[in-house]
Amino acid sequence: MAQRGTTGHRVAPEHVHPDDVPVQVALAALADPVRLTLVRELAGCPDWSRSCGSFDVPVGKAALSHHFTVLRAAGLVEQRDEGPRRVNRLRRAEFDARFPGLLDLVLRPDPQNTPHS
Repeated sequence: MAQRGTTGHRVAPEHVHPDDVPVQVALAALADPVRLTLVRELAGCPDWSRSCGSFDVPVGKAALSHHFTVLRAAGLVEQRDEGPRRVNRLRRAEFDARFPGLLDLVLRPDPQNTPHS
């Protein structure tokens, strides 16, 4: 369950800027298949167009919340509340400035899943 502030609203999520993220934290965040799916889907969508519940991943709400927390802590994702929805954006420009080329590698199609001619 989301934490509530003194006004009864959800507490805004805390964000870590990519400049403050060690490479080990970034790599660990991207190593998980669920988080990698979230990042790949966000990379293909306009900023702020995907709510947390719109992702088709094989985990429950609590686990999904944890995965987004890890992605925020790695500087990969920014979230904001829009009414009852929490929407997301991939912090592509900021993350690329900190770790040039890393997202390009991660977002490349997996050669093991690509049919050979």
